[in-house]
Amino acid sequence: MSSSAIFVLDLKGKVLICRNYKGDVDMAEIDHFFPLLMQHEEDGLLCPVLSRGNVHFMWIKHSNLYLVSTTNKNSNASLVYSFLYKLVEVFTEYFKELEEESIQDNFVVVYELLDELMDFGFPQTTDSKILQEYITQEGAKLEVGKSKVPTTVTNAVSWRSEGIKYKKNEVFIDVIESINVLVNANGSVMSSDIVGSIKLKTMLSGMPELRLGLNDRVLFALTGRDKGKTVVMEDVKFHQCVRLSRFDIDRTISFIPPDGESELMSYRINTHVKPLIWIESVIEKFSHSRVEIMVKAKGQFKKQSVANNVEVRVPVPSDADSPKFKTSTGNAKYVPEKNMVVWTIKSFPGGKEFLMRAHFGLPSVENNELEGKPPITVKFEIPYFTVSGIQVRYMKIIEKSGYQALPWVRYITQSGDYQLRSNV
Repeated sequence: MSSSAIFVLDLKGKVLICRNYKGDVDMAEIDHFFPLLMQHEEDGLLCPVLSRGNVHFMWIKHSNLYLVSTTNKNSNASLVYSFLYKLVEVFTEYFKELEEESIQDNFVVVYELLDELMDFGFPQTTDSKILQEYITQEGAKLEVGKSKVPTTVTNAVSWRSEGIKYKKNEVFIDVIESINVLVNANGSVMSSDIVGSIKLKTMLSGMPELRLGLNDRVLFALTGRDKGKTVVMEDVKFHQCVRLSRFDIDRTISFIPPDGESELMSYRINTHVKPLIWIESVIEKFSHSRVEIMVKAKGQFKKQSVANNVEVRVPVPSDADSPKFKTSTGNAKYVPEKNMVVWTIKSFPGGKEFLMRAHFGLPSVENNELEGKPPITVKFEIPYFTVSGIQVRYMKIIEKSGYQALPWVRYITQSGDYQLRSNV
């Protein structure tokens, strides 16, 4: 990795808690971090790695805290940052909110966690579910009998405890895809991609072995099958439970799952995406006295699908007032602090078109300030539907006791960074 020490500081740069792992960087070096940070901020040169001599500070800010790792080696920066964000995740799991007060109220637990999360500068057990088995909120009140380290820490399967039992064995699979789209003022798609994740909720007894099959084009090419629609996944990232060596050989996603909820994998599909909800807008200004906005929204997806909780966010001039609205469906409201109209449609069937008209008064004095033209943004969620056409072909569940288990699959498409620029 390797991290010499980890520090948690308040917003004034005062050290709240720290843990020295290697002893090769003087602990007093942290006194130079905050002045260095302030200097870089004033110069407009703020960056995630700050250096003084041969000492490097890698830091993140969360709420009213700075989390800082020091090193004097050429460390793997991406691993250090992954660890710092994992630290935030674990502390949040324990204390609900991670802020100065929660660190001060839980010194003993924080020290114990810092001891278990890292050893000699290298990450160790970072799964909060496993840590909670033997580091409890009582901290110092731990009974001697209970302080025995669970087998998961010494197991090859550190993310799952032994002896888990359920009356009904089930696994729920959620395939969630977010669409990122940027449409220019002429109606051309400038950029688009799909970011997906497969999430699991596992309620299975024992130590089950799971195998997940997708309509992966590379897999189909390897096996000589090329029937039906396939997808090409890029930037695939797996949970640590997935056997990467097996995936590299034959694209089989084979794993012993964590208990409960987890993200099994994420991926990106770099493809041309037709905007699922198309927006056309016309904005007319009348002699600095009023402005009229007409927005048409059309569902460009299958008629049998329905988009839920649709929000169309239309920017308006900052000096607009006295709003009046007419909508063919849903309702529109003015959000003055964000200079926008939010048009909400609870249920938007595919192939349908809806209209919204807004009328605003403008002050008689012209606003000479040049305003930018923020894009129209859209939020939505379409259940039982994926844009990419990714499919879970099978989920095999093998456990030595031979129980039958039910896999349930759900598909959801939602808006990611979904922007449409307008001419006006």
